[in-house]
Amino acid sequence: MSERTQRDDESQVEIAADVKRGLTARPKWLPCHLLYDQEGSRLFEAITELPEYYLTRTELAILEARAGDIAAAAGPVKTVAELGAGTATKTRTILDAVGPALYVPIDVSASALEVAAETLARPGLAVRPLVGRYQELLPRLRALPGPRLLLFIGSSIGNYEPAAAVELLSAARRCLEPGDGFLLGADLRKSESVLLPAYDDAAGVTARFTRNLLVRLNRELGAEFDVDAFRHRAIWNGELSRMEIYLESLRDQEVAIPALDLVVHFARGERLHTENSYKLPLTAQLRLLRDAGFVPASLWRDPAELYAVHLARVPT
Repeated sequence: MSERTQRDDESQVEIAADVKRGLTARPKWLPCHLLYDQEGSRLFEAITELPEYYLTRTELAILEARAGDIAAAAGPVKTVAELGAGTATKTRTILDAVGPALYVPIDVSASALEVAAETLARPGLAVRPLVGRYQELLPRLRALPGPRLLLFIGSSIGNYEPAAAVELLSAARRCLEPGDGFLLGADLRKSESVLLPAYDDAAGVTARFTRNLLVRLNRELGAEFDVDAFRHRAIWNGELSRMEIYLESLRDQEVAIPALDLVVHFARGERLHTENSYKLPLTAQLRLLRDAGFVPASLWRDPAELYAVHLARVPT
């Protein structure tokens, strides 16, 4: 059996375990990383280009305007690694400013990383993608040439509960060396009138992205979801400062999943939770970095203060 085949088998076992655990819980949930199969990754890239989805263009504007400042603040870098790199559309700006380096994009989507490797290839930049989950791959950072700059942009930190966010950032910090840099891009808390359209666009692309999760389960686990019997729901939870994403059952129904020897009942109006996106104020973002053991060093925001990019360091 090849290494790739072994990895795929292990991934299917992990997916099955995640799905069974989530669908037998009360309330029901599924982990957000399952949204990013090949079609999900393609749909997410389409989301980033929507007029309602301000996050990508706002972060990109900060990176383009401040790339030189970021590179200067980071100092000499031999390796740039990135968590949740996807196709690394925005990362080119940082890589160009940093100069010759090794780039190590990390993502669960092999197809997205293939695109990143193809589009970023140029003299002076070696690209070494790693496919898998962050927790499994973070220890490999220790073997990469230093000094290192680890990127976690795209507001992906918002998908984590605050305690889990601190745990992930702490794990990243432990795999870096004193003086290494950490670049975090995070969405700021703002008006519900701005947030809701960003997560429920008029063209329905985000709805297709969320419902594609059911298509994936039908394909990979032999599930029998009627995709048209669920609708995408985006809700702002102001108390917890987060967007909450659900698939809502449009009728009473039972869904068989033969691979799990499971039949799941959904009541009409019952919601299956797929994703959170925290929108923390600046003070809370800085507290996350400090609680994880980083030392905040520099901060850049857009003129409307919709979004923040932080450079932090591993203390010496």
